[in-house]
Amino acid sequence: MENSNSNVRAAGAHSTPGWVRTWGASPQAPDNTVSSVDAFQDATLRQTVRVSGGGSRIRIRLSNEYGTAPVTIGAARVALAADGHLIRDGSSRAVSFSGRSTVTIPAGAPVLSDPVDLVLPALSHLAISLYLPGRVESVTGHGTFHALGWSVPGDATASSALSADAAPLPAQAFISAVEVLPDRPSNTIAVLGDSRVDGIGSTPGADRRWTDVLAERLIGRDATTRYVVSQGIGGNRLLNDGIGASALARFDRDVLATPGLGHVVIAVGNDLVFSFAPDTEESAGFLAMFSGEPVTVEDVIAAHLQAVARARAHGVRVHAATIAPYGGSDMYTADGDKAREQVNEWIRSSGVFDGVLDFDAVWRDPADPSRIRDDLHMGDHLHGNDAGYDALARSIDLSLFD
Repeated sequence: MENSNSNVRAAGAHSTPGWVRTWGASPQAPDNTVSSVDAFQDATLRQTVRVSGGGSRIRIRLSNEYGTAPVTIGAARVALAADGHLIRDGSSRAVSFSGRSTVTIPAGAPVLSDPVDLVLPALSHLAISLYLPGRVESVTGHGTFHALGWSVPGDATASSALSADAAPLPAQAFISAVEVLPDRPSNTIAVLGDSRVDGIGSTPGADRRWTDVLAERLIGRDATTRYVVSQGIGGNRLLNDGIGASALARFDRDVLATPGLGHVVIAVGNDLVFSFAPDTEESAGFLAMFSGEPVTVEDVIAAHLQAVARARAHGVRVHAATIAPYGGSDMYTADGDKAREQVNEWIRSSGVFDGVLDFDAVWRDPADPSRIRDDLHMGDHLHGNDAGYDALARSIDLSLFD
C-alpha cells in the first residue's frame, strides 16, 4: 500500500550500471541442524546454484564469517553447470582474489573474488569449485535442503566431471553470493525470510521456491528489476537468534549490503509462531533450539518498523509479506493465530510499506482460514509444496517492482 511519502521513496529507489547480486545464501554458523558440514582436508567442493538474472562478467563471495580459524582456498574455478556435478565444455574459468590464484580468508571475514569473464545467461546454473588444501574444522555455510554439492579428495577444480567417490554435501559451504555485470542498468530484490522463503517443502534441487518462480516471471519483462536474491533461513526470527542470527541482526550484511539493491521484501513469520507454541512433547524438541523471551504483536510491528527505517536510509523500496496460516501444525495455538491475524491486519492497512504480498490470502483455506489449503502444503500444515510456492509467486503484482 502506498502512503504520502511513496513518490519520494520511488525517486530514491535506484538502478545501477554496475554489479548486481543474482544469487545469495545467508551465512550460518556450523551446528547440529541442516547447516552442519563435516571437516575437510585436501578436498575439492563443487557446488551448483541457479542464478536469477544474467550478466557478462561474474564474481563470487565466499564467507568464513563463522569460522574459528583462517581458511585457505588453494584454487577456485567457475563454470556453466551441466547435469549433476558435470560442467559444460569450454566454460570453466579460473577465479582469482586480489590478483592471486589462492586466498586465505581470515576467521570472521568474507572475501570477494576478482571479476571473471563468463557470459552467464539468466536462470542458468553456475558450478563453483573450491579446493581446500589444509584442514578446515569449522565450515561457514547455509543450511538448506536444496544444496547441490559434492566433495572429492585432492584438487579437482579443473575436472569436467568429479570421480565416482564424490560425496554429497549436506549444506552449502563457504559460498554466499554470486554477482554479475548486467547488460543494462538493473536492480535486485532481496528477500529477508525464514523457511518459507528458503523453500522448505519444495522439491529439492528443482528451483521451485517462490523466489525462484518470481525470478522466472521477472525475466520475461522489459523492466529494471530482473534479479531476486533469497536470504531465507529455516527457523529464523526477526528478534531472537535461533537457527541463524536474528533477521534484524543480519539485515545489514544479508540485505542492505546487496549490490544493486532496489527492493526489500520482509517475510519472517516465526516470532509469533514460536512465542505462542504449545508446551507439548511434539514441539519440545524443536523449541529447545531457540532462546529469547516470547514476543508480542507490538514487538513484531516494531521490528518491521526498524527494518523499514534502515532500508529507507539506503533509498530502496520496502515490501512486506503477510504471515501465512499454520493451523493443524504442531506449533499451532489459537492465541498465536489471533496474534498472526493482528500483525497481518497491520501490514495490510498501516500504509508503512510500498507494497504488500498477501501470502495469507493466497494460502488460507476458505473453509478454515487458520489453515493452509490441503493442496498447497507439504503435509505438515506449515510449509508449502511446489504448488503452494508457485501460487505465492504468481500472486505477486510485478508492477510493485517497476
